[in-house]
Amino acid sequence: MSGPQCCENPPTLSSSSGVGSIIEFAGLKTYVSGSSDSKLAILLAADIFGYEAPNLRKIADKIAAAGFYVVVPDFFYGDPFDPANEDKPLLVWKSLHEPAKAFEDAKPVIEALKSKGVSAIGAAGFCYGAKVVVELNKSGLIEAGVLLHPSFVTVDDIKEVKAPLAILGAEIDKLSPPELVKKFEEILSSKPEVSSFVKIFPGVAHGWSVRYKLDDENAVKSAEESHQDMLDWFVKYVK
Repeated sequence: MSGPQCCENPPTLSSSSGVGSIIEFAGLKTYVSGSSDSKLAILLAADIFGYEAPNLRKIADKIAAAGFYVVVPDFFYGDPFDPANEDKPLLVWKSLHEPAKAFEDAKPVIEALKSKGVSAIGAAGFCYGAKVVVELNKSGLIEAGVLLHPSFVTVDDIKEVKAPLAILGAEIDKLSPPELVKKFEEILSSKPEVSSFVKIFPGVAHGWSVRYKLDDENAVKSAEESHQDMLDWFVKYVK
């Protein structure tokens, strides 16, 4: 998140994209998809471009189609990062939207899911959102987590994870380079009590799983492979 890589390929945001709906959930505007009667739920934590990104909503709908109730909260309160806003450069925006705050906001979302009868919850985070998910995992609040091209996640974070964790990294990533992802893998391998899966996708850059261009066949293929890996992880551990 310190470099421009996290800001490349900004999506065109659309509040009307996706087959789900926007509701107020645990005090946050939230995109929801899937049956609200499902006992299995997945929380998706967006990258810096927020919960209106059309590809993110497609991913939510894809997970919902597998039988999960999916919630994508607006942790940025209507203020996603906008590269065109020169008055709010990345560091200024981040100071207003620290991942620690999003993690605190995620706790009531988890509670609200449990209070409506959900018995198992997974969470996936993209870039910025991965830090939120690793905190949920460390706190024992989810059954399983997936980090996709994470930002801010540290070796110390990985040492503290409690639930099954999958990490899907990019070969071309300044924020979580393959060397760091391999360190994460070594730590997870030393924790036999925690199931883990680590994969570095070749030829793709940070953000590839959610900010792909629909007219780029290879980009779509790699993104869809990551979505399938994520879904397989949830099917295995959120039940």
